[in-house]
Amino acid sequence: MKKDIQIPKVKDVYIAIVNEYNEIYKTQDWNAYIINNKDVDLEMVLIVTSGYSEDKTTSVFRKKLDKLPKKSYAKIELMQEALFALNNTFKVSFFEENTMFDKTYLFRKNTINLKALQPVPLMDVKGVLVK
Repeated sequence: MKKDIQIPKVKDVYIAIVNEYNEIYKTQDWNAYIINNKDVDLEMVLIVTSGYSEDKTTSVFRKKLDKLPKKSYAKIELMQEALFALNNTFKVSFFEENTMFDKTYLFRKNTINLKALQPVPLMDVKGVLVK
């Protein structure tokens, strides 16, 4: 039965962790974003995030977006720097033209840092990107 289920490969959807200035609190914050670099809208986007290591596990965070328009992005969550010592996973599921897609994005421990910043598509900022 499982072999009959075909889940297509996800392309042009990314997760980025961006270091940006918070005007309200006058601080540098790390925020997670989902980026839709496709030419079609994504519907019913479900994002489940968690962090883990050999001896620690964070609570699970869930976010739902009814629609993520083409060539756009949305903020997922604010991330505390203490989480960067853990492996952080973002499990993303969505529908594109009545087809379900699913992918897990992994930021390995200690890979989110200022030295790892690179240009982020569509956002005109630098961040740590997983494709």
